[in-house]
Amino acid sequence: MKVVMQSPNNIARPLLTVAAVTTLLLLIPLIAMQFTNEVRWGAEDFVVAGCLLSGAGCGLVLVARYVRRRTFRFAFMGALLLALALVWAELAVGIFN
Repeated sequence: MKVVMQSPNNIARPLLTVAAVTTLLLLIPLIAMQFTNEVRWGAEDFVVAGCLLSGAGCGLVLVARYVRRRTFRFAFMGALLLALALVWAELAVGIFN
């Protein structure tokens, strides 16, 4: 039996959490498509949303892990979430056109 030691540098668990949360969030439109015609996502929509969500999640994990000052950590996390929201809104309804 191989024992894996938990080290401070182990990043597998947070990344698995990001993958699980991304999957759960992508289930929302998938389930909604079964009940209404107002939600119409194609495969490319799920791929783009998955990339956006997992990329933002991984960025948040890295910021939480490597930025030590609390003020900077919150600023970087806020900037990441704002960028995610702006890109999501632009792709959804085109707010910048």
